[in-house]
Amino acid sequence: QVQLVQSGGGLVQAGGSLRLSCTASGTIFSINDMGWYRQAPGKQRELVATITSGGSTNYADSVKGRFTISRDNARNTVYLQMNSLKPEDTATYYCNADISSWLVRDGYWGHGTQVTVSS
Repeated sequence: QVQLVQSGGGLVQAGGSLRLSCTASGTIFSINDMGWYRQAPGKQRELVATITSGGSTNYADSVKGRFTISRDNARNTVYLQMNSLKPEDTATYYCNADISSWLVRDGYWGHGTQVTVSS
């Protein structure tokens, strides 16, 4: 059974930084795209950033230049470095991974972690 376990997050003042981590575990043959999404209260979940297995990245316009997504394929881990945080970045952040295991290829979600940016 595949699981995504997140760590990081918390409370930070505007302009500060936080780093999120997400590690996949279980019977994994390969991990394709990995990404981070966020959901603020009363809003839909939105894409923050994605990264392919080869390292190509994609960012939401709202975080370009401030957030950096990276991954360690040997550790099945994806990271999100968040700098110059703004109050509007406050949300629950979820990692996502497209994983092949046994005969199944499916998308998996982490449990979510709260990021709160105070003004």
